[in-house]
Amino acid sequence: MDFPPNRGFDQEEVDEHVADAIENNEVVLFMKGNELMPQCGYSQRALELIATHREEFETVDVLESLAEYRAALEEHSGWETIPQTFVDGEFVGGSDVLAELEERGELAATLGAEE
Repeated sequence: MDFPPNRGFDQEEVDEHVADAIENNEVVLFMKGNELMPQCGYSQRALELIATHREEFETVDVLESLAEYRAALEEHSGWETIPQTFVDGEFVGGSDVLAELEERGELAATLGAEE
C-alpha cells in the first residue's frame, strides 16, 4: 500500500500563518503534533506547562511543513528549534524556558494567567 507524500505548505503560506497566529493569539504554542497527540517529549512538556496555567491558548502543529515552520519561526524568534511559545506577540521560549519560569514561580504571570 502506498501513501501519497505530504503536500505540506509553501514558505509564503507558512510565513503568513505564523505571523497571523502570533499576532492574533494571546498565547500560541508552535509544536510537533497537537494538543491531543504531541509528537515529541519537548512539545508535550511545553503543552503541559502552559495548560497548567491557562485553559485557552492556541497550538499550531508544525509537522506537515517542518522546514518551512522552522524558517518562519526563526524570523520571529531567532531560534529554529521547536516547540516555541509566544505571549502577546513576544517570543518566550521552548519547553526548557517554560520549565525554568515554572520553577521560579513566574510562568503563570508570563502567560497572563489569572490566578
